[in-house]
Amino acid sequence: MATRDELVAVAMLHAKAEADGDMETTMATLEDDCVYEFQPSRRVFRGAEMARRYYEYFFLNFMPLAAGFELRNEWVTDEGVGQEYTIWLRLPDGSRERHDVIGILLFGGHGKLAGERVYASDRLLQLMFGPMLEEVEPIEVL
Repeated sequence: MATRDELVAVAMLHAKAEADGDMETTMATLEDDCVYEFQPSRRVFRGAEMARRYYEYFFLNFMPLAAGFELRNEWVTDEGVGQEYTIWLRLPDGSRERHDVIGILLFGGHGKLAGERVYASDRLLQLMFGPMLEEVEPIEVL
């Protein structure tokens, strides 16, 4: 069982790898059965295959739009690392957009991340996922 400090280090490595566009390091920080949850749109995807497909799209299509980002806040709990960002995008038509997002990197039980919980606008999710967004499942209502 990994310690909290070890899991925080994995979360920070994951965040850096995402920012650097490093697919292999990003994927190496995730458990095979990772879960990505998107709020408030109540969508979810599961598994390393979907995560890899998402990051392939994200690195190839979304990252080139990023004109900059700022980490506004960060916190650690026993469940994970929360990060609040502002992201500035420059779209192909020359327009610019600002998006605010909160991502929570969730600790897993095997020294890796169990996934992420992302709070973002539908517009930002569309830009991040593109056509893959149609494959993301709705979260079931209990």
